[in-house]
Amino acid sequence: MKVAVLDINGKETGRKVDLSDSVFAIEPNNHAVYLDVKQYLANQRQGTHKAKERAEISGSTRKIKKQKGTGTARAGSIKSGVFKGGGRMFGPRPRSYSFKLNKNLKRLARKSALTIKASEQSIVVIEDLSFDSVKTKNFTSVLKALDLQDKKSLFVLGASNNNVYLSSRNLKGSEVLLNSELSTYKILNANKVVLLESSLEGIESNLSK
Repeated sequence: MKVAVLDINGKETGRKVDLSDSVFAIEPNNHAVYLDVKQYLANQRQGTHKAKERAEISGSTRKIKKQKGTGTARAGSIKSGVFKGGGRMFGPRPRSYSFKLNKNLKRLARKSALTIKASEQSIVVIEDLSFDSVKTKNFTSVLKALDLQDKKSLFVLGASNNNVYLSSRNLKGSEVLLNSELSTYKILNANKVVLLESSLEGIESNLSK
């Protein structure tokens, strides 16, 4: 699969790169994608929710009325969940929502996500970025050149570049990460996936195992 390489001004350089069919042109596995996205979102949950149960409520422990002869249900404690101000019955407790997926399934999910983006022509390959200093306007000018200023974009770097990362950090619709940090959710959540040339080898190497 041939894709034209653009410069940081959005112009074609006259060069093309070959995207591996084993990564960008497979038969997408929708269930693998579903599971990987589900795991990512589950891992974002803090799980710190907590409701007080009857043992944790302040209040008298005496029996509030006699057992028989009242014509109503028996009741032993004002802290029961059936009364106003009582404990919550079967309320939420702190827990972890995370679950495990094997590496092959996660790899398949990421390849499926990249294939979906490639089929939608939502993958752009550009020359490597390099900023002399940390300035948001430098990154904004790249977004404008690629017509991405009003779209969600994901920039994938081949190696750590602090100036590029910090220049993009204030922009809500754009995210910059390394090829080793790619996730199915982030690929699908972006309107455009912008791959730097130096990231291609690492992506194909990580996902072709």
